[in-house]
Amino acid sequence: MEDITTLDRLAVGRRAAVTGLSAPEPQRRRLLELGFVPGGEITAVQESPWGDPVAYAVCGAVIALRRADARQIAIRQSS
Repeated sequence: MEDITTLDRLAVGRRAAVTGLSAPEPQRRRLLELGFVPGGEITAVQESPWGDPVAYAVCGAVIALRRADARQIAIRQSS
């Protein structure tokens, strides 16, 4: 079963695939350059003590994103 949601809802330790971006153009380009491309695999690695930002493993790097930014990335989570 697949679950379509946004990246800000991905639990630490879980993996997902990017299905799309809804960010405005300058931010969309930045996210694509960081590796958040459709079809790309993402793993939620660590959450800060206050819950924001969250670190994600993507394309061999660990990137920290604020939840507001992660909310603009659509993902498909497999269970």
